[in-house]
Amino acid sequence: MIKRKPNRLRGYDYSQDGYYFVTICTRDRREWFGGVENNEMVLNQYGKTAEDFWKEIPIHFGRVEIDEFRVMPNHIHGIVIIRNELGSHVGNAYMRSLQDRTKMLLSKTIQQYKASASRKINSLQNGPYFQWQKSFYDHVIRNEKSLNNLREYIMYNPMKWELDIENIRSGAIRSSQKSCKDYYKKIIHDR
Repeated sequence: MIKRKPNRLRGYDYSQDGYYFVTICTRDRREWFGGVENNEMVLNQYGKTAEDFWKEIPIHFGRVEIDEFRVMPNHIHGIVIIRNELGSHVGNAYMRSLQDRTKMLLSKTIQQYKASASRKINSLQNGPYFQWQKSFYDHVIRNEKSLNNLREYIMYNPMKWELDIENIRSGAIRSSQKSCKDYYKKIIHDR
């Protein structure tokens, strides 16, 4: 049995208030959502579907808001905001048990987004079966500087598509990076 490396911070409560940077890739980084032309992302019908479902996240999760996001040819970057309506001073045991069950609200949100977008995209086409890559990359945003760096990165991502680690055509760029974590660490600059 293959042992998978955990993707989330061990022991971190992903339902607590905060800003989270998320990257979700298509399976094998296949370009399903359109293409970059003249430094702008041009969405096809699948890209528009991915974008529409992303915009609907707050409708399905009352404690979740979306900030800057961008659908790219084979992935989506977004900043997800979780606001805790229950407050941190909840003393009721029942309410605490509800909080315990939502410790992975970010994962549940992304899981539902991926499932809904996949169903719709697959209903729109007769060709190959659309799938997302397993799991997703996330970063807990800890300060204003990181938040602003990530917003800027997301906004200008189409202009830097040739340098993007998710671009399968930029193999030289990809091989120069050790991992997505190292690549995004340079962008985040949270220190």
